[in-house]
Amino acid sequence: MANTGARIVSLILVLVMVITIPCSATVYTVGDTSGWTLGVDYSTWASDKTFNLGDSLVFKFASGHTADEVSASDYSTCTTGNAITSDSSGSTTIPLKTAGKHYFICGIVGHCGSGMKLQVTVAAGSSEGSSTTTTPPSSSSSGTGSSSPTATNTPAVNTPSSTVPHSSSGTSLSNLMSSVFVAWVALYVLVLS
Repeated sequence: MANTGARIVSLILVLVMVITIPCSATVYTVGDTSGWTLGVDYSTWASDKTFNLGDSLVFKFASGHTADEVSASDYSTCTTGNAITSDSSGSTTIPLKTAGKHYFICGIVGHCGSGMKLQVTVAAGSSEGSSTTTTPPSSSSSGTGSSSPTATNTPAVNTPSSTVPHSSSGTSLSNLMSSVFVAWVALYVLVLS
């Protein structure tokens, strides 16, 4: 009878582990309650966040805007029409699947030049460190300013802007390690039972 009880406990531990791993990512609503719109400083919004692989960006916006992922060159010059991906639905979720810099602009002419642009740096695998954000230069409304963006490093601080019940991305590694430990204990109990 003790054998069956140990197997049930082990099975429950494995189920907890399977549920915990996907919940270790953070969902960020771009611009928090303001959403993706004109008049928001997205460099400041991103400056205190650390983005990790598996996190997601949610763009919520009214008609008359788009959420376009673009190249670094198109980001810095606010060039529209060459988007890697583009969405005009009003709500889109972009999973951060690759490490490095990701660039987003509104594809409506003049909006990027008015500040509707976002750069995020996705950490390669560690939840420790800092994120780099870019402050866009002052430019004319056409987005053809000749100044180059300025990079600033900020300490890693996680402040998820979503009410989705996910844990902070700063605990992703510890959640993974805990899950691996639980799996080994459960496997050990199953084999010995």
